[in-house]
Amino acid sequence: MSFPTAVNSQITDSITQVNTKVLGDAPATAMGNFMIATSQALSNAAHNATSGQQQAAVTAQAATTQGISTLYSIDTASTGVATREIFA
Repeated sequence: MSFPTAVNSQITDSITQVNTKVLGDAPATAMGNFMIATSQALSNAAHNATSGQQQAAVTAQAATTQGISTLYSIDTASTGVATREIFA
């Protein structure tokens, strides 16, 4: 003890130990918070990648359906024109 005080030395020692414990726990707490934030960010990235793949698949399917529909409609129109020429 560096200077005399009216407070019991056991009280000051316990407070010093509590403060030391808080300072000792701080790096572990900070690392835990960092790991939680990192894992959440990676989870969000994986979810976004999955969602993007699903949306791309839906868009590709819609484009394929539209393209096939266009091909069939061209075939039907040309058949109709040819048939009209035959019967005209």
